[in-house]
Amino acid sequence: MSPPNMILEKISNYFRKGKPEPCRFSLSPDRAISVDGVPLLSEVPQNITLSSFSSVYRYPNFIDSPPPENLLKSVESNIENGAFIGLSVEEPLDRVLCSIGKFKNRKFLSIFRFKTWWSTMWTGSSSSELQMETQLVILQVEELNSYVLILPLIEGGFRSAIHPGTDGQTILCVESGSTQVKAKAFASCAYLHVGDNPYDLMREAMAAVRVHLGTFRLLEEKELPKIVDCFGWCTWDAFYLTVEPVGVWNGVKSLAENGVPARFLIIDDGWQSINMDHEDPLRDSKDLTCLGSQMLCRLYRFKENDKFAKYWTGALTGPNAPLFNQEEHDRMFKEMVELAEKKKALEEAGEDGSGLPEARIIEYLEAPEGVESGGLKALIGDLRREFPNLDDVYVWHALCGAWGGVRPGTTHLNSKVTSAKAGPGLAKTMFDLAVVMIEKGGIGLVDPNKADDFYEAMHSYLADAGVTGVKVDVIHTLEYVSEDHGGRVKLAKAYYDGLTKSLRKNFNGTGLIASMEQCNDFFFLATNQISMARVGDDFWFEDPNGDPMGVYWLQGVHMVHCSYNSLWQGQFVRPDWDMFQSDHICAEFHAASRAICGGPVYVSDKVGHHDLDLLRKLVLPDGTILRCQHYALPTRDCLFENPLFDGKTLLKLWNLNKFGGVIGVFNCQGAGWYPEEHRCRAYPECYKTMSGYLSPNDVEWEQDECTIDYRKNGMFVVYLHKAGSLHLTKASEKLEITLEPSSFEIAMIAPVLELGGEIKFAGVGLENMLNSGGAIELVEQKIEAKNIVCLMKIKGAGRFLAYSSVKPEKVVLDGEIVEFEWRNDGVLKFEVPWNGGEVKDVQILITK
Repeated sequence: MSPPNMILEKISNYFRKGKPEPCRFSLSPDRAISVDGVPLLSEVPQNITLSSFSSVYRYPNFIDSPPPENLLKSVESNIENGAFIGLSVEEPLDRVLCSIGKFKNRKFLSIFRFKTWWSTMWTGSSSSELQMETQLVILQVEELNSYVLILPLIEGGFRSAIHPGTDGQTILCVESGSTQVKAKAFASCAYLHVGDNPYDLMREAMAAVRVHLGTFRLLEEKELPKIVDCFGWCTWDAFYLTVEPVGVWNGVKSLAENGVPARFLIIDDGWQSINMDHEDPLRDSKDLTCLGSQMLCRLYRFKENDKFAKYWTGALTGPNAPLFNQEEHDRMFKEMVELAEKKKALEEAGEDGSGLPEARIIEYLEAPEGVESGGLKALIGDLRREFPNLDDVYVWHALCGAWGGVRPGTTHLNSKVTSAKAGPGLAKTMFDLAVVMIEKGGIGLVDPNKADDFYEAMHSYLADAGVTGVKVDVIHTLEYVSEDHGGRVKLAKAYYDGLTKSLRKNFNGTGLIASMEQCNDFFFLATNQISMARVGDDFWFEDPNGDPMGVYWLQGVHMVHCSYNSLWQGQFVRPDWDMFQSDHICAEFHAASRAICGGPVYVSDKVGHHDLDLLRKLVLPDGTILRCQHYALPTRDCLFENPLFDGKTLLKLWNLNKFGGVIGVFNCQGAGWYPEEHRCRAYPECYKTMSGYLSPNDVEWEQDECTIDYRKNGMFVVYLHKAGSLHLTKASEKLEITLEPSSFEIAMIAPVLELGGEIKFAGVGLENMLNSGGAIELVEQKIEAKNIVCLMKIKGAGRFLAYSSVKPEKVVLDGEIVEFEWRNDGVLKFEVPWNGGEVKDVQILITK
């Protein structure tokens, strides 16, 4: 790598010009912001400024991650498409609320925070419809057949978001998070970018901001965690906080014995050494059964709790290993919850609860006398020896250690309980028990100057134990405790820099899933190294507040969260759509979305409670998956619609395989955000059968080099997975799809190849898998005398489906002739056996 001064000089040369670059945005004397003369925002106040990219660019300190040259060239080539919004006020403030104008009669898509941790989509046609804590707005500019992004930014020690104002004003909220950090002038607190392709728009805009801020790297610059191509199991919904080694062991065992082995394991919340302030500071809490009780707990040591520390090598591999019964475990947990609720009711009534039994911890291990305990390290070692497919073990922790941080005086690090308070911008977000509990207990915050030592202490111990990654949760607590730490940006930088260093040192630079992180602070400041993060709220198998429409209504909401959030979050990280339960009533609905999401697939099944037929449509016998090349995004005709409760729109998602595309269609209607009550709720009038259309042209072929040429294809084969039907269609032809509520269809879009100029052929994939086309690793042709040979490489096993306008002479699989079925309508099928995971060579010989 070039020396830092040479790199910075090269970067500077891209943007130092003899005169200002042209800019497509303008601010007129009558105070309107326009693009190419088309008004976007009217009634723009006098204290608002508009500046071209090059006039504001300041050659930031890129730390150790300067932008690659191809990215710089891309930003330079699009420099006229961007501009910065600035503002000034008379007196320095820690929180500036300023209108940047208004718009109406223009469709928009926005992403806003409906909880501290989670964001979702919102659409409308007027600035008066915007929601609090909006992270971005995309305007449809039909006059130019284009789109404009309005993106609040980080500037100095301040972070911005969009809020709704009175009289339809669009309010830019620029805040530091500390009354001690004030300013009165900003040159680049928001960014505008225009483009004629909404997906290119997001990539180009985030690249420009990456170069401008110098605080993060784009997804394309980073390596992905190995788990992205794998199937996994998470302990959360099986045990919640009662997770312990015997249950973990049997969960991994259950999946392996049923032919769907987990390649990665996530030991979720419940393994740490935590307690509450009123308890013995050096002993594990026994009172972790009430909803949210763990949110008042603090970490008192970095090692595993006693449940896991007791484990010894071979504890579960010998003939005397304790048995595990999920139903019995659930019964004991239910009794614990009931006991905790009785105690709480007596306490609230001012009555004596001392006569009730003491709370206890569910555990099954008791080490024999003279046997040395090995703890988490011994457990992971045994798991890997017994289940050789298990490559990765991740464990959960909160950004600040535990939900309540680190308990003062219990570790070598200086921590202090800091009062936690939500900022004004979060006042109209959805009620959240986590927020209530965090504000009640505060955060045991480790000195930000020691954030490096903090993560190193936690992670080095875990890495030595065989842990290969962490799920870092509860990330956006930092903004609650930033008052005395230089504001939210300064505090976040300290913690994220420490986390980044530890990730590189202890987990190969990739072993981290970020969660509860969906705010622009995180994406602009934390993603220099982090390359995977959750893009939706938790999978809720039922609504804890009661289900007005059974368990169905929340499931479509989850898919909309994930897909629309991925529009911008996917520029920074590989989207993770979270776990689900394979035996849930909506499991197939979830499985279909995970199959095409482009991220890892994992479940949180209770031990032995699996829909194995469904899992085998997702998971190969070696625990790998058929992953799409891109990440799933809404199709263009969905971007400015509301697929949750407009009563007409099916959610359509596109993605790409190496040699084809995929469109998932989901009926998610029936629930969504209700602004008047600041919560998600059911819309039962929309929970009905609906119809829509899909087309090969819905696939954004240009978004990957492997598929870019398919835009030129005139013909495609469309295979509908649920219907089991194959259609030969033109690129622009539309197929009607009708779906009942909470149901789906997956369409494989395979380009038709013309072999020898006359024969038409298309490889669809393994019809037994939800992402059939993900099985195709290679398609090419060669001519041998009078024969045309279609060569393919196939991953996986099952019944392979293709289209051939002519009956093949023979099909050869790994050098052996195999039987095949061909029909007059061109449907071609043959069996592909499992051979240990090796890619299989296929030759389809067709005579001219």
